Amino acid sequence: MSLNTVYPYVQRGLAEVLLLSVAAGVLGTWIVMRGLAFYSHAVAAAAFPGVVLAAGLGFAPFAGALGSGALVALGVGGLSTQRRPGYDVLTALALVAALVVGVVLASDVFHSGSEVDTLLFGSLLSITGRDLVSAGVASAAAVLGTFTLGPRWLAAGFDPTAAKALGARPRPADLALLALVGFAAVAALAAVGALLATALLVVPAVTTRLWVRRVLPWQLATVALAAVEGVAGVWLSLRTNAPPGATIATLAGAVFLLSALWKGRQ
Repeated sequence: MSLNTVYPYVQRGLAEVLLLSVAAGVLGTWIVMRGLAFYSHAVAAAAFPGVVLAAGLGFAPFAGALGSGALVALGVGGLSTQRRPGYDVLTALALVAALVVGVVLASDVFHSGSEVDTLLFGSLLSITGRDLVSAGVASAAAVLGTFTLGPRWLAAGFDPTAAKALGARPRPADLALLALVGFAAVAALAAVGALLATALLVVPAVTTRLWVRRVLPWQLATVALAAVEGVAGVWLSLRTNAPPGATIATLAGAVFLLSALWKGRQ
């Protein structure tokens, strides 16, 4: 089947995964390198109360998700210290608080339904132009951030104290990384949902890390793998009538397991 005969909603879904693959490939390497996998998952799931609030008050769900995710990113970044970041503990606290607020809003205040399902599991074949713009902005911001702050992220990842002594100022750079990861996680909600965001942002980077050691080739390989898995996942979902987000997540997990098994036998 040629691209010209594919339904427009499928074309938009393919465009979405291709755009997100750039952000996933570039930021995914930093997420894995800096140990932010749990944070990337939590900031997407913490968008829950924002989407519920948006549905109840009648404004754009993406704006609500972005606002809620931004509060979590600012909370984690602001409360952590450079000497002992403590991202995991603070992220867990922020995630629990966001989920509690979201459950209260959804069950007792607004009685939300379909919008919550979309947040949790995604709706790749219902992508809108606004979702495509968000994915494009997330990818452009990821590339620009890596170009300008990548050396500082790398230095701070190896030795924050030495990086500060050399004038790298890792604290502002770390906050920028948290913000970019948070924005990319929120942008991925429309495609794969909060529960499966790591299938785009973490799993491809972990897979390519088995084979690539240098940062730039690692990022390029991750972008390519995320794009291939996304396109293949959309195709498989159409052939099997399965949810696209879950199909992409399953495919990404299978590729990682096969790669790890093959690497382990060498």
